[in-house]
Amino acid sequence: MTKASAGAFRIAELAREVAKAKDVLYVGRGTAYPLAMEAALKLKELSYIHAEGYAAGELKHGPIALVDRTLPVIVVAPKDSCFEKTTSNMQEIAARGGRIILVTDTAGASEIGIDTLATLVMPDMHPIVAPIVYAVPMQLLAYYVALLTGKDVDQPRNLAKSVTVE
Repeated sequence: MTKASAGAFRIAELAREVAKAKDVLYVGRGTAYPLAMEAALKLKELSYIHAEGYAAGELKHGPIALVDRTLPVIVVAPKDSCFEKTTSNMQEIAARGGRIILVTDTAGASEIGIDTLATLVMPDMHPIVAPIVYAVPMQLLAYYVALLTGKDVDQPRNLAKSVTVE
């Protein structure tokens, strides 16, 4: 297990692991759930790797069937009111051999007790603003994966602005 502050962690190295994957699963609860969906979208848009964002509590409704030793599962889990339930979901992922990349804060990192491929430790902050700050390493991960796979991050294929000027 690798633990490092997100500022010091070499996200480009972690991107090498993610870039090998055919599929990537992002999970989160509460305010982390929309971030999981957005992070999956960014990875798809930039690297063309299939990625999905799910509410951690919905794992048993399909996504858990995909978890094996080849699947990176990025868990967004600040130490908030949802943390214990997310930890339970991480145990289910670990039991199936999923390669967990945890994004949490110092309290979450010290309490997790689950073996991870990597743990990105974010600064401590109020849970309501955590998704804004946690978005940065998620975006950087998508960026580095795209670079490693030779994709043009400035002009992703098949994307158009959702708002156009008439």
